[in-house]
Amino acid sequence: MAVDSVKQQLNRVFSDEEALINKKLPKELLLRIFSFLDVVSLCRCAQVSKSWNILALDGSNWQRIDLFDFQKDVEGPIIENISRRCGGFLRQLSLRGCQSIADGSIKTLAQSCPNVEDLNLNGCKKLTDSSCNAFSKHCAKLQKLNLDSCAAVTDMSLKALSDGCPNLTHINVSWCSNITENGVEALARGCPRLKSFISKGCKQITSRAVICLARFCRHLEVINLKGCSSIRDEAVQSLAEKCPDLHYVCLSGCTFLTDASLIALAQKCPLLSTLEVAGCTQFTDAGFQALARSCRYLEKMDLDECILITDTTLIHLAMGCPRIEYLTLSHCELLTDEGIRHLSMSPCAAENLTVLELDNCPLITDASLEHLTSCHNLQRVELYDCQLITRIGIKRLRNHLPNIKVHAYFAPVTPPPSAGGNRQRYCRCCIIL
Repeated sequence: MAVDSVKQQLNRVFSDEEALINKKLPKELLLRIFSFLDVVSLCRCAQVSKSWNILALDGSNWQRIDLFDFQKDVEGPIIENISRRCGGFLRQLSLRGCQSIADGSIKTLAQSCPNVEDLNLNGCKKLTDSSCNAFSKHCAKLQKLNLDSCAAVTDMSLKALSDGCPNLTHINVSWCSNITENGVEALARGCPRLKSFISKGCKQITSRAVICLARFCRHLEVINLKGCSSIRDEAVQSLAEKCPDLHYVCLSGCTFLTDASLIALAQKCPLLSTLEVAGCTQFTDAGFQALARSCRYLEKMDLDECILITDTTLIHLAMGCPRIEYLTLSHCELLTDEGIRHLSMSPCAAENLTVLELDNCPLITDASLEHLTSCHNLQRVELYDCQLITRIGIKRLRNHLPNIKVHAYFAPVTPPPSAGGNRQRYCRCCIIL
C-alpha cells in the first residue's frame, strides 16, 4: 500500500509540473539517476521542485550513507529522520565521528532499518550497551559493525550481538577498554562466520579469548591484537592451526611472544600478506627465516623495534618474499649496509618495494642509499636519526630516483664556543626567573 501511495503521489506531481526533463524521462529512469548521487547532491535536488523532492528523498536512494563530512553538525533527530525515511532500504551507514549521537537515535535506527548490514559507529562515544541490544533485537542481517572508540561498550554488547546477529563477519572493538575475554568468548560462540576481528588497545583480551576465537571462527582472515599485551604464544599457535585463511595479522605490542608464534604462522598460514609485529622484542632471525621460507605472499611487514634481528633476516626476506612492498625496520639497530645490499638485489626490490623505513638504524650509512638506487619503484624512505647518513648520500639517491620522498633530520650545527672572556653561567632569562 505504501508503494502504491508513493506512485500515486508521483503521478499527481508529474502531471502538475511542466518541467521538460520530467516529461522526457520516465520516473523510473529519474529515480535510477538519483540513486548515483551522494547525500549532499540528493539534498540539493530535493530543493528543486516537488517532484524532485519526492524522488531525492525516496528511501531507495539512501541505501548507502556516509555522514562523516557532517560529523560536527549531525544530531540525533537527523539520524531518526533518515532512519524513518530509509526504512528497509538502508544497507550501509557510516556515523564515524558523530559524537552527539546517543542510544535513543540508534534504537530508532535499529527499529526502522532492520535490513542494515554495515554500520560504522567509530567515535560515537555516547553509545552504550543499549545500542547493541537494539541491534540484537532488530538487525539480524547485520554483517559489519565498527565500535572503535565507543568506550562505554562492555562485554554485554558482545553477548547481545552473539544472540541476535549470527551473520556478523566483521567487528571492530578497538579501544573499548571494558571488553574482556568473556565478551569475546560469547561473540565467538554466537558468530561463527566471523572473518575480521580488530581489538587494538583492548588490554583485557587474553590468550584464552584468542584461543576461543580460533576454535569457533575458523574462517578468520583478519585479526588485529595491537596492544593486547598479555597474549602468549599458545594463542597465536591456536590461530595459525585453526584459521588457515589468515592473511592479515597484527601482533604489535604483544611483547611476550617469541619465535614460536612466527614459526606457527609460517607452517600453517601460507596466505599471509600483512604481518605487523612492532615492539615484539623477542623475535629473532630464526622466526623470520621460517616465515620467509613459507609465506611468499607477504606484501607488508612492520618489524619496528624487533631489536634482535640482524642482516640475516633481510637476506632471507630478500630470497623468500618477492612481493614485499612496504617494509618497516625502524629501531632495528643491528642492521647494516650489508643487509640493505641483499635486499636491494632481491626480486621484491626490483619490482615491488615502494616504502622502506629505517629510522634509528645507527649502522646504516650512505652505502645503503647507493644500494637502494636499484629499487626503481621506491617511493619513500624514512631515515630519521640515522646518524651516518649525509645530505650528499641523499642527493645521490635522488639523482637516480628523482620522484622519491626522503624523510631525514639533520641537527643544526653546534656553534663554536665564544673566544676569550668569562661567560655568564646563566642567561638573563634564567637570572630573572
